[in-house]
Amino acid sequence: MSTDGNKKQFWKRNTAKVPGSIQHVYGAQHPPFDPLLHANLIKAGNKPQTTPGGKSKKATTFQEFESITSDAWDVGDDDDELLAMAAQNLNIEVVMETANKVIENHSKQQEKQRQDDAGASELEEREEEDANEEEVEEEEEQGEEGEESTPEVSFASEPSPLGDGRLVKSLSEAPIGSPKDVSLHRQQSLPHRPTIPMVARIADQNTSGTPAMTEREASRLDKFRQVLAGPNTDLEELRKLSWSGIPRQVRPITWKLLSGYLPANTERRESTLQRKRQEYFGFIEQYYDSRNDEHHQDTYRQIHIDIPRTNPLIPLFQQASVQEIFERILFIWAIRHPASGYVQGINDLVTPFFVVYVFEYIKEEVENFDVSSLQEETLRNIEADSFWCMSKLLDGIQDNYTFAQPGIQRKVKALEELVSRIDETVHVHMQQYEVEYLQFAFRWMNNLLMRELPLRCTIRLWDTYQAEPEGFSHFHLYVCAAFLVRWRKEILDERDFQGLMILLQNLPTMHWGNEEVSVLLAEAYRLKFAFADAPNHYKR
Repeated sequence: MSTDGNKKQFWKRNTAKVPGSIQHVYGAQHPPFDPLLHANLIKAGNKPQTTPGGKSKKATTFQEFESITSDAWDVGDDDDELLAMAAQNLNIEVVMETANKVIENHSKQQEKQRQDDAGASELEEREEEDANEEEVEEEEEQGEEGEESTPEVSFASEPSPLGDGRLVKSLSEAPIGSPKDVSLHRQQSLPHRPTIPMVARIADQNTSGTPAMTEREASRLDKFRQVLAGPNTDLEELRKLSWSGIPRQVRPITWKLLSGYLPANTERRESTLQRKRQEYFGFIEQYYDSRNDEHHQDTYRQIHIDIPRTNPLIPLFQQASVQEIFERILFIWAIRHPASGYVQGINDLVTPFFVVYVFEYIKEEVENFDVSSLQEETLRNIEADSFWCMSKLLDGIQDNYTFAQPGIQRKVKALEELVSRIDETVHVHMQQYEVEYLQFAFRWMNNLLMRELPLRCTIRLWDTYQAEPEGFSHFHLYVCAAFLVRWRKEILDERDFQGLMILLQNLPTMHWGNEEVSVLLAEAYRLKFAFADAPNHYKR
């Protein structure tokens, strides 16, 4: 089947799942999204299309591609070396060598873990085989003693289908062992790691019932507390420490400081918090009642539709009181920022702040936590803090959400140019099957990879983004490039448009944790220092 045929089938199947809808409300607006039309427009690019009548036809304005759109500690001492360089303008060769060292260390750890797992699995198999043989002997002895009234427990003399020469019970029982060995074989092929729930456990992996902190983790926590304890917090030192991850115990205060929500001076923090929270409560009284006004109805209706779609698998975000909090935050932000208004995707950006600030008041896991058990004042403070920190984030990337979303257009184009330089094989492969970067990377930029990663990974990623200068607006580009190249083998294995699109929109990151995020950030860091100050390196 031709590539065009595959693309038509792909869009035909998926169009029903993506109903046409206004993508921006109150501010910039776009007409309903037609995936098949959009694919044809992208294929044509910016070149004028000539109609049979000889008239030139330009492509329509930019449209959004898709409307649906534990953490832990750092691993390996090499991260500290990388961290020390984060705020310095160093020689590129030195930086790249250090980043390479982090990645090489990760590879060696994985190989060693695979060897350990293989040895452990072999030992388990031998022990299981011995146990089964003993069980068989015992049952045979019981049969000889006169248990002739149970023929269904008779033994077959043929070899076991498991291939290890063991005897098995009657054929009706033989298949019982087969799935077990298949499962064991799968486990051997995967790297060993602590079990992580499918609905991403958001807390650090070293808390809530898991083993106590290591000496290194305790040392890092102590360093954070020392920096935060001074009368004037050294923000540069705090950024250096935060680059490779922030301990859960100090993450709320650290995020508030790095985002600029709180001042570095300790004495001014409490008064600043009180003033900003009261200011937000005033916004609720001033603006929220207007949600039913005719000229604000579209904004509120779209927010009301999108909120239940926010992390639908995590019970925390399906609680009515949490959804009301998100509605107020998003509506007030939209009213106060008419240049962009509310845009689908902004709803995702509230969740990391809300989760981190809930952690300030609880010790248990948060995904099933009932927020009604918190005092009303505490919940209002969490709401206000989340609003202001989200606003600080969006101030740096607001051109992503203004009319036609020019910030995202530029970043997607820059991503394409960057990937063409760092991995031309992947770039050419996607060109061969007519996959446009806009078709998958729009969501990466619009939602800051939140739809591609578990929430625990997003929180860990944002530790670094807030520590990195222009982390959300600039460093994110290099993270996206490293993220795409991370799936090089899987991309090259796909040989048609449909397969590539399904892969790129459903990348298998559900079981990612801190280790994978650390490697991703190390590679992004290397790319940044190789290309950020040399734009001609990635321009053709």
